[in-house]
Amino acid sequence: MDITSEFKKRFNTSEEPLSVYCPYRIAPVGAHSDYQHGLISGFAINHGVEIKFLPTENGEVKIFSGNFEGVAEFSAYELPQRSYDWGDFAKAAFVSLKRKHRIEKGLIGFIYGSLPVGGLSSSAAVLISYICAICKINDITLTRAELIDIALYAEHDYLEMNVGKMDQSCEVYSKKDHLLFLDTLDDSYKLIPTSSDMPPYEFAVIFSGKERKLANTAFNSRVDEAKAASFALRAFAGIPYGSFKDSYMRDVPKEVFDEHKDKIPPAWRRRAEHFYGEFDRVQRGAKAWESGNIEEFGKIMFESGYSSIYNWETGSPELKTLYEIMLKCDGVYGGRFSGAGFNGSSIALINPNKREEVSEFLKEEYLKVYPQYKNDFSIHFCKTADGVEL
Repeated sequence: MDITSEFKKRFNTSEEPLSVYCPYRIAPVGAHSDYQHGLISGFAINHGVEIKFLPTENGEVKIFSGNFEGVAEFSAYELPQRSYDWGDFAKAAFVSLKRKHRIEKGLIGFIYGSLPVGGLSSSAAVLISYICAICKINDITLTRAELIDIALYAEHDYLEMNVGKMDQSCEVYSKKDHLLFLDTLDDSYKLIPTSSDMPPYEFAVIFSGKERKLANTAFNSRVDEAKAASFALRAFAGIPYGSFKDSYMRDVPKEVFDEHKDKIPPAWRRRAEHFYGEFDRVQRGAKAWESGNIEEFGKIMFESGYSSIYNWETGSPELKTLYEIMLKCDGVYGGRFSGAGFNGSSIALINPNKREEVSEFLKEEYLKVYPQYKNDFSIHFCKTADGVEL
């Protein structure tokens, strides 16, 4: 899509617009850990969200989307109420920035995401794009850490999703051909370069054909169950605890869990098992990536996917089917569903020399089970990329 042309057509202008681009992210290992102050790993990829825009002097905000119908309209000077549609993301960006910065200009814009919605942190990429655009026209300078915090507030407090920092961090800190290793307890991170011993690789993003929406899913309840496990385990162990909302699995040593795990409900126990497993897998995955052991890294991805399905208990029937198919696919080193796991996309680490065979096998096997998605199922091959440019 020619986004500049769409912008000029929608707003009947010949003026060249400003531009902001934010990549999507993939997280091969470390799922559902960031909102428990765990370890995560990830990459930015060479697909993402782009917005073309111009400032308005009267605070007017008017935005069209290349992915959704309708228009988002409100004033940058007011505290906009949620409309529970795609326009809420622009509102969230303005609300979050206005907490600490003066906003004098609104914007007109056209925004477009290059891949289907679901599992690639599109919500974080959209928010970061809006925030950077607002900053550009209002002469606001942010550090990368500040950008992440503002985007997190927008999604967590305004949009009311109990997300952590994984998505924003991958889209802001990532570097091409490097694995981001982040500790969400203190936000320390390192970028692990691809080893010279690593064979060629690519990532495949496999869209199931069924879009994902976190609203009305069990996403928030899974987060609460992990918090409940942490809260209860500390009580059983006599560890001081404060409020429930500030309870995280990272607060509970593994030996405490091992000693008291039979005292908590089975569902809470499975959430904790997933957290501790991912904590170990992220560390093992970082070592495998650093040494160029792509077979081991892929194996750990599959382990992470299995735990997300059976311990965290997410994954739609479509994504579970894709996971089983990837296990049998020659040329796939490792795979899992991407993001929260409520429909959307899966990701696979593949041998690029077998790209066609991988594509044909995945499509053929998946559509045998779900022929109703033949017009929507798609596979997109991606490479790693740099994070958003400030």
